[in-house]
Amino acid sequence: MLQDNQNLVPPPQRRNLPRYHQPQSKSSGNCCIKCICCCYCCLFFFIFFVTIFAYILYALYKPQVPNYYVKKFEVTSFDVLSDFSINAEFLVTVEAENRNERIGFIYGKDSAASILYRDKTLCAGKLPAFEQPEKNVTMIKVVLKGKREFGPGLLEKLTADIKAGKVPLLVAVKAPITIVIEKWPLRQVLVKLNCSLVVDNLTTDNKIKILSTKYDYQIMF
Repeated sequence: MLQDNQNLVPPPQRRNLPRYHQPQSKSSGNCCIKCICCCYCCLFFFIFFVTIFAYILYALYKPQVPNYYVKKFEVTSFDVLSDFSINAEFLVTVEAENRNERIGFIYGKDSAASILYRDKTLCAGKLPAFEQPEKNVTMIKVVLKGKREFGPGLLEKLTADIKAGKVPLLVAVKAPITIVIEKWPLRQVLVKLNCSLVVDNLTTDNKIKILSTKYDYQIMF
């Protein structure tokens, strides 16, 4: 019995073998790539269909930018005061031509207009709010008035230009316009119109003659 016990061998001790994390499956990475590819495909088709839709609208309605012309320039009052300031009031008639056959415009209330001489504002005003239908020409009468300090130097230049019969002015207009298609108002845009013109005088007694005009306008979406 004792001999049998001596022949017994104790079991070997267990070793704590280090555990290594198996690399994650590549299925999650492939899933992310598939999602990204799907998003890009959806974006591509969205841009594609929007482009096609915009092209169809353009071909169907043939939108054209309105034309603007300064047709008449009137001086209601023009007084040079003793403090080298000018008290002036002008009436400017602007022709707005809508050449579109199926597109109208709504001119908003928050407009602004000003007349400048050599980058100095003479007077300011605003356009009346109105709706312009398709294939229409509208005469817009804009009243501009104000009192501005000029100083002796700039006033001397203005007096010399009046005597020479060539007064350079800038008519600057900003107007919010809503585009209307088939009686449905769409988005609003901001139209900026700058008209550089030369007139022969600034007196109230004589009719003002516009010698030259140059137009520059842009539409901001």
